[in-house]
Amino acid sequence: MPQELPGFYYDKEKNRYFPLKGPIPGSSRSSSSSNNAKKPSTNNTQESNFCRRTGVRISQLLQGRELNGNVITSSKGKCDFMEEFLKIQASQPVVWKYRSTEKIADSAMDQIHIDIHTAEGQTEANVLITGGVNGSLSLFEVGKVGEHNHGVECIPDRMWPVVEEKRAECGKDPGCIWRPPGASLHMSSNISCIKMCGKHSPIQRALITTLGSETSGGSVYILNLVEPVDFDSSSALGEMMRKTADFNCTIWTADCSYNSNRAVIGTNVGAALVNLETGMTSWVCRSKSDVLSQQLDPSGNIVLCGLRNGAILTVDVREKQERVSDRFIRHRIPYSSLGRQGPSSSKQWFEVKGNIYPSRTILMPSSVCSLVSLQSYDQYFLASSMDGLIKLYDQRMTKRGAVQSYEGHVNSHTRLQLGVDQSERFVMAGGEDCSLRLWSIKSGKLLFEEKISDSVLSTVCWKRSERLVKTLNEGKSYEEYLSRQNHSWGTWFGSQEGLFYISWS
Repeated sequence: MPQELPGFYYDKEKNRYFPLKGPIPGSSRSSSSSNNAKKPSTNNTQESNFCRRTGVRISQLLQGRELNGNVITSSKGKCDFMEEFLKIQASQPVVWKYRSTEKIADSAMDQIHIDIHTAEGQTEANVLITGGVNGSLSLFEVGKVGEHNHGVECIPDRMWPVVEEKRAECGKDPGCIWRPPGASLHMSSNISCIKMCGKHSPIQRALITTLGSETSGGSVYILNLVEPVDFDSSSALGEMMRKTADFNCTIWTADCSYNSNRAVIGTNVGAALVNLETGMTSWVCRSKSDVLSQQLDPSGNIVLCGLRNGAILTVDVREKQERVSDRFIRHRIPYSSLGRQGPSSSKQWFEVKGNIYPSRTILMPSSVCSLVSLQSYDQYFLASSMDGLIKLYDQRMTKRGAVQSYEGHVNSHTRLQLGVDQSERFVMAGGEDCSLRLWSIKSGKLLFEEKISDSVLSTVCWKRSERLVKTLNEGKSYEEYLSRQNHSWGTWFGSQEGLFYISWS
């Protein structure tokens, strides 16, 4: 019997091997690769543009897989077939916009799986929590389960690609979302942050902060989602809300610790820790420059603080915090040591107080509006500033500058969020030019760029397709959970114009 060779088949009559021309048996045939010959010229143009960016044509990619297995060769050297295939898939999103969602998700947003009561009994639901600049707080049920609650139905319209023919090839309709009657509140001020607490924990709750107003400071709330929710109640959302702490200052941002009952709050006077059970507040950093963005590292012991003056501080929250800021250690950080001149000739340093690592301080050219730590590589984090820069940094080598840069982002003064998929291969952001962009985190390549909205896409939330706790209870690891997410990509974006959903085949 002739030996089997990967990528070839043996013809008994001709007594020789022939290369396989079709896709590998058992491999998935995505619409982006299997229907290339049938797609209209608009899609062919998109494909050729992407191929110029990556340097690997789809046909060459498949041929290389047939001949060499997972390791293929391109003009830039050897690369992994799956990584290149995922880049191609990521470069061909389908964008949907939901009707009747104006000004409800332009400030903050997150997603969670919860249990709800329906006429048929208790069931699991995918819920999107949104906050607006106007103070509106809303819960949306994603999927058919929302039909039972007779709420506001929001229908999706496809915005991209703009192809009228063969609509089925442009991705499956994501379905309607529903806002139940008791799933809306109007808060006292702008919703400045929504974050899920204990993402790796069975406790289901959300941290919600308000910005504050001219007459009062911001507040910290907990949205309790542990018990099954009954949206038939007209005050369901209000009954689940609990105020945890009040501040006499502006609250710009917040983040939750994965494995404890505390949150870190970013304000116009520094950063504070809040015990979510007792409401006890303790300051960890004081600064005259506003803390506009924050990110706890995976351990929950270190918080990155992005300031209005462009500094990124590394603050240790394990040491004893002080309720009186006069007891803090004072640090004067020279602008010159960070490779940048001060805002004026007379100001060559800035002062901060707290448990800070001055040697790890990074200074970006403009205000730091978004920070995202990578879970797979806990020393790496992404940072975005208001001059349009997006950088990847390694906390162990801050003096060497950025590890990777991402070109093409447009920003001048807006707090635009970065979104990272759960496999941590891609980063997305909306720009002030109303365009949506997607980059490869590893290579820095711009994989997608298109104007899809008439307003700025300021908030982002990657879809989580299933409840993590359920996966862990089934005996599967967190890595297996992330693996599942790769096959059901989806991202929510919010703007004043409404809610957008980006899907991939």
